Order: sequence, then C-alpha cells, then structure tokens
Amino acid sequence: MATIKITQIGSPIRRTQDQRATLIGLGLNKMHRTRELEDSPEVRGMIRKVQHMVKVEG
Repeated sequence: MATIKITQIGSPIRRTQDQRATLIGLGLNKMHRTRELEDSPEVRGMIRKVQHMVKVEG
C-alpha cells in the first residue's frame, strides 16, 4: 500500500482538545516529529482536521 509522510509543524498549545487528540492519534505529539502512515480515508480525514499544524509529503 501507499504511505504518506506527515510532519508536525504547528504547536498544539491553545488548540481544541479534539485537535490535540487527533495529533496524538496520528503519532505526532512533539514539534517536528515525522511519521509514515498508510494512505487511507481515515488517516486523510485526521490530516484534514489538523491540516494547519502538519506538512504532508507524497
């Protein structure tokens, strides 16, 4: 399956609790941490929710 690389570039400080939980669900809980996740509709939905705090590559 295809994978996508996600890097956290924004701080969760002063964000809503559900956005913080979404970052943790993606495996991102510290600045500049990168994860490679399987490209699925569920992951795409989570990325869309916190798109202002993450950078997505291929």
